[in-house]
Amino acid sequence: MRRMSALRKYIDIGANLTDGMYKGVYNGSRKHEPDLDVVLERAWTSGINKIIVTGGSLEDSKKAIELSRTDSKLFTTVGCHPTRCSEFLSNPDDYLQGLRDLISGNKDKVVAIGECGLDYERFHFCEKEVQLKFFEKQLPLSLEYNLPLFLHCRAAADDLIEIISRNRDKITGGVVHSFDGSEQDLQKILELGLSIGINGCSLRSKENIEIASKIPRDKLMIETDCPWCEIKPSHPGYCHVNTKFETVKKTKYSLQSNAQVKGRNEPVNIVNVLEVLAAVRGDDADELAAAIYENTNKMFFPDRL
Repeated sequence: MRRMSALRKYIDIGANLTDGMYKGVYNGSRKHEPDLDVVLERAWTSGINKIIVTGGSLEDSKKAIELSRTDSKLFTTVGCHPTRCSEFLSNPDDYLQGLRDLISGNKDKVVAIGECGLDYERFHFCEKEVQLKFFEKQLPLSLEYNLPLFLHCRAAADDLIEIISRNRDKITGGVVHSFDGSEQDLQKILELGLSIGINGCSLRSKENIEIASKIPRDKLMIETDCPWCEIKPSHPGYCHVNTKFETVKKTKYSLQSNAQVKGRNEPVNIVNVLEVLAAVRGDDADELAAAIYENTNKMFFPDRL
């Protein structure tokens, strides 16, 4: 492993640290000991300054808040992912009030509303009309609590843009995370004043990379979306990855191995996202890291600058 630059500071804006993989559980089967403490230690010693844990539902947001209470450098979002929006149906008012209660009771830890948005690739989890209705229901929480939106968009840019456009007076800004849309999508999102979050899933194709190179520097943020969305050797940008980490199969992993679990992404790998972006944009990596760090602090941590 090459050492990450000591000059760089990172904020991972999207980490699914409540996922069972960090407890050693994969597809319902335990493969190794829980190792989130080890994962976080790798992150902190590599220059990661803060991590925003993603809340994907009312229950998941509760778990994310509980986790964030274990470390001063952990923060969280509160909201309902589009594929989980059917959870609203039994009692929409109570569910929305539950989100409000979590936000109002944890203002020192909650830094965004979300993950919310639209996902038109997975209607088998939640149908389109339910997603549309309860995405829009969550938007007023942004202005109510003066928090940005942490947005999910999969094959649904036109509808997401239209809904945000109609509700601009209800939001205080936000970021479309894990962006993998077209250049036209990018321009429309930027026109709404929103920022763009990039991870390994945002860099899976040559077209993705070309579009990522055109994101204005002051609108760019980075994330891992771990335990998913790693940059894989099959990705076209992998040739720009300079910092390599040892990995072992999950069945051979131990807390003493000083290696990552193969195929499981984690926050320390955010350096790879930066390296690919810097290369394809023709930017100095240290300068780009500093700009992204500033962008992220301005949006999510304005009172902590």
